[in-house]
Amino acid sequence: MKTIIFLIQCPDQKGLVSRISTFFYQRGFNILHCQQHTDVQTGQYFMRVKLDLDTLTTTRRSLEEDFCAFARPLGLTWSVHYTDLVQRMAILVSKTSHCLYDLLLRRQEGEIRCEVPLILSNHPILESVGEKFRIPFHCLPVAPEAKAQQEEQVRRLLKQYHIDLVVLARYMQILSRPFVEEYAGRIINIHHAFLPAFQGGNPYQRAYERGVKMIGATAHYATADLDEGPIIEQDVERVTHEDSVEDLVRIGRDVERVVLARAVKAHLEHRILIAGRRSIVFSAGV
Repeated sequence: MKTIIFLIQCPDQKGLVSRISTFFYQRGFNILHCQQHTDVQTGQYFMRVKLDLDTLTTTRRSLEEDFCAFARPLGLTWSVHYTDLVQRMAILVSKTSHCLYDLLLRRQEGEIRCEVPLILSNHPILESVGEKFRIPFHCLPVAPEAKAQQEEQVRRLLKQYHIDLVVLARYMQILSRPFVEEYAGRIINIHHAFLPAFQGGNPYQRAYERGVKMIGATAHYATADLDEGPIIEQDVERVTHEDSVEDLVRIGRDVERVVLARAVKAHLEHRILIAGRRSIVFSAGV
């Protein structure tokens, strides 16, 4: 079913559910589902409303103009999404393939709904993956003295392919502040959950040496503050002293696959509202 999804946030106030639902009722919409959350500490209200697109009787522009006028006196911050428009996702990688393969297979099997028109990398190692899935693979090496030029090439390709979402599937490069701000709320990153304890190279070796008992992964929106963007999804797997460094790496990669896929799916299904340093992620399946 094709749907319209409104994501709404505002200061909490009486009558919001009634007024918002009445707005859609008066225009003949069938409300398929409504999810809401109130943050009692900040006093902020969050809502996700799913409407039947077939009950739209005006143009999309007219709907958006009407809702804009309705939202203004209530102080609503909102966005609207139409599920008949398939989003276009670019995947950025370096040398490791586990997250790249996982996303492409899930897309192929219909678990995540999007187009993947290109793969970008700063190394040529994973070009064969693009060939297997018949997706253009662009290798843009990074030289220390020409990092800004390489990033500009990345930006041009993203615009050329009309990219809606950028996924850093173990892309081991730090993006500049202007780049991240241009795609704010549209770049998802994945990393092990040892941060900030084990930063830099060989985190699993150091985790092994410390005798960690859990291996985890974190997916979040990228911001100018490295690895500190709003968290979308996390998970952990228990380990023991019997696990080798190689076991920890393998377990870590398995967790990264699942966590990144969940985060990407939530974004593509318009289930996330960003609230400062936090994210509100509504449940799946609705």
